[in-house]
Amino acid sequence: MRRTISAPDAPAAIGPFSQGILVGKTLYLSGQLGLDPATGEFAGSDFPSQARQAIENQKTILEAAGFSLKDVVQCQVFVTDMNNYPAFNEIYQEYFAADFPARAVLEVSRIPADGLIEIMMTAVRGM
Repeated sequence: MRRTISAPDAPAAIGPFSQGILVGKTLYLSGQLGLDPATGEFAGSDFPSQARQAIENQKTILEAAGFSLKDVVQCQVFVTDMNNYPAFNEIYQEYFAADFPARAVLEVSRIPADGLIEIMMTAVRGM
């Protein structure tokens, strides 16, 4: 069974994709930028503001599907500057404690809307 997840309190997709797709007990979340859902603009021009907002946006979508950050098993993180890696690790630990999800952080040349970070997640219910 496949179900599209749409969270009205998260930024609308800026392309032809769903915020999330639930298949069985697994939720696949599309990449989220650091966009403020109220304005559609970036939460700030700095990396920490965008990183926190991207995680908050994913959290909102998770909750719309009945999940939480504790259900996240994998994160794929794309950044435009790997020099932000230490800052991201600090921010990440504000949201994830022990039993961290599997994770990759990759530097890319460009992110949609010229964001500084994009985060994808996969979550499994009942883990």
